[in-house]
Amino acid sequence: MIDLSKSRRLRKQRRKKRRLKLTLGLFALAILITLGYSAFEYISGKQKALGSSNADAEENQTIEVTKSKYKESFKGVDNNDHKVNVLLLGIDQRDTEVPRTDTIMIAQYDTKAETAKVASLMRDTYVNIPEHGYNKINAAFAIGGPELLRQTISENFGIDLEYYSIVDFEGFTQVVDTIAPKGLDVDVKKDMYYKSAGGGTHIDLQAGEQRLSGEELLGYVRFRSDSQGDYGRVERQQEVMNLLKEKMISFSGVLKAPRLIGTLQPYIDTNMGSGKILQLGKDYLLNPVDQVETLRIPTDDNVWNERKDYPIGLVLAHDEVKTRETLQDYFNGEESS
Repeated sequence: MIDLSKSRRLRKQRRKKRRLKLTLGLFALAILITLGYSAFEYISGKQKALGSSNADAEENQTIEVTKSKYKESFKGVDNNDHKVNVLLLGIDQRDTEVPRTDTIMIAQYDTKAETAKVASLMRDTYVNIPEHGYNKINAAFAIGGPELLRQTISENFGIDLEYYSIVDFEGFTQVVDTIAPKGLDVDVKKDMYYKSAGGGTHIDLQAGEQRLSGEELLGYVRFRSDSQGDYGRVERQQEVMNLLKEKMISFSGVLKAPRLIGTLQPYIDTNMGSGKILQLGKDYLLNPVDQVETLRIPTDDNVWNERKDYPIGLVLAHDEVKTRETLQDYFNGEESS
């Protein structure tokens, strides 16, 4: 009886060991598959962004982080608190022309409160640019890149920016087509038609609910040839940001994250290191925010048109003290209360 009991115990132990080995083996296989899938998706995304269809060509290249044009000059400092402030810029770069900033945003992600806030700064907002005098805020980028724009925002609004991220408009279309290859459902409120003199920009959208591709969605967020002008454009940009956020935190969106990184890399210039990006990405995907809070500056109750001498022209004037208080309360309200 003793021998039989001992034999049963030994058989049970052997079965447990086999199950443990099988579990560990499956776990290791899952890790390898995940790593392989991530690498494949990353390379596929990068190939698509670079316009390459030859998979063998990529095998002989090392994956390098895109060199930042402005990283050395940007003086933003991470204060290592639970809030990350990023200067988000959308630019239209054409050949050797000075890049134009059509989109200027301050984005804040609070890892402790699990909130995300975005303030869109209208490009004609009249501000004091350090050592250059008053001008439209987008002139700061044209004069001195993201660093001078950082200084301008700090001096005028008291918001300290730690990082910057500049995305070319071509990159926007690639991102949309990667996250939502079948397009995004959008309710276009009115017909939108615009064709630039040189034909480089052509927007032609009909009113109604429809599914827009990356290129069509770019036209949707850039359009301003109506009575709403930049006001309507900023509103649509914030609308699309929330739509993309919903796609990203979906299961299919998470699976596409490695491809998205590879796709976006050739079109983005940032001083944020890969470690910080992965850390924030992990926090955001594991603890997604319900809604990205949005604000437009100047606000409706604090803005008026004003014409300045050439070459500045028509600007969005505002009570500077009130604008500063609005942004301070928006981004730092809980801390200052």
